[in-house]
Amino acid sequence: MRVERRPARPALSLLSLDTIIEADCITAMRSMPDRSVDMIFADPPYNLQLGGDLFRPEGGRVDAVDNDWDKFDTFEAYDRFTRAWLHEARRVLKDDGTLWVIGSYHNIFRVGTALQDAGYWILNDIVWRKTNPMPNFKGTRFTNAHETLIWCAKSEKARYNFNYQAMKALNDDLQMRSDWVLPICSGNERLKDDAGHKAHPTQKPEALLYRVLLACTQPGDIVLDPFFGTGTTGAVARRLKRRWIGIEREPAYVAVARDRIASTLPLDESAMVAVPSKKAEARIPFGAVVEAGLIAPGTVLTDARRKFQAVVQADASLATADGLKGSIHKLGAMLTGAPSCNGWTFWHLADGGALIPIDAMRQAHRASTPE
Repeated sequence: MRVERRPARPALSLLSLDTIIEADCITAMRSMPDRSVDMIFADPPYNLQLGGDLFRPEGGRVDAVDNDWDKFDTFEAYDRFTRAWLHEARRVLKDDGTLWVIGSYHNIFRVGTALQDAGYWILNDIVWRKTNPMPNFKGTRFTNAHETLIWCAKSEKARYNFNYQAMKALNDDLQMRSDWVLPICSGNERLKDDAGHKAHPTQKPEALLYRVLLACTQPGDIVLDPFFGTGTTGAVARRLKRRWIGIEREPAYVAVARDRIASTLPLDESAMVAVPSKKAEARIPFGAVVEAGLIAPGTVLTDARRKFQAVVQADASLATADGLKGSIHKLGAMLTGAPSCNGWTFWHLADGGALIPIDAMRQAHRASTPE
C-alpha cells in the first residue's frame, strides 16, 4: 500500500516572529508548524447581522460595523468558518498554551460551543464591562455594555501558565475577578485614516490586551493573533517584550498596524521584573526551615489572635497541649474547623511583643538557598 506523506512544516524561525502575515488566517495558520505558539488571542468577526443604517437621535449616522469581512450568509456558514480557524489554532498552540477569544452576544455562544466541541477546556469567561459603551439609540433594548472573553486551555490536563501574583498586584493586591471594568478605545488611542474616520471599527483598547498578556505569558513567549486588525496585540506584545505573529487579510489594516507597532516603545528592562508566581518558587517544606535552625524544636507558635498554641516537634510537626498533632497546615485546619489552612500565614512566633508569621522564616531560607 502506498502511503502519501505530507511535507513537513518548517520550524518557526526568528525571522517569522514580530511580523504580520498578509493572508487569510486559516490559510496562513496551515503553513505554521505544530505546537509553535504559547498563546493565541482571537478577535474574530462577530457576524453582527445588522439590518440597515443606525442613526443617532440628532440624525447623525452611527459608524457601525458593516464591512464585508463581518458578513456571513447563514449561521451555518459562520459555524464552518469558526470550526476551521479553531482547528488550525489548536494545532499550532503548544500543549500547555492558552487561547483567548472575544465576542459579543451575536457570536460568543456559537464560538463557545465550537471550542468545547473541538476539545478545548474552558478556564474562565471574562466579562469586559465597558465604562463608556455606545448607547442604545432606539431605546428598544438594554444598552449593550459588555463583551465576553473566553479563556481556555488546550485540554483539561494542560499545565497552563497563570500569573496569579501579577494579576493580584495589578488589582491593588486583591484577587483579580472575572469582570473587568475598562473603557472602550477612544481619544488619541483610536486610530484614524487619512480622512479622519476610524481605521478599524472594532479596535480593542490596549489596556484589555495588556491584562490578557500579563495574565498568562512570560517575556519571550510567542503570541499569535489570527485577526490582527490594526495591531493592538502586536503593540502590547512589543511593550511587554513578548514575541508576536499577526495575521490580517485587509491591506489597509496591515499598513496601519505596521506603522503603529513600529512607533511602540518596549518597556524598560527594569520594569519587566514580574511579581513571581508562588507556583514558580521552589517548594520549601516546614521541615527544611526546622532543619536549618530558623525555627527550633520546642518553639511555641500561635495564631495571629493568640487563640491557639502549638509546639514545634523534632519531626517538624506541631502538637497542642491536649494531644492534637499534625503538620502546620493540617493542625491549623483542625483547630479552626476549616477544610484547609495555609499554615505559613496562620502560625506565628513571638519576637518581643510582636508576632511574625513563620512564612518570614521560609522566605529567609529561600533567599539563603542557591538556585
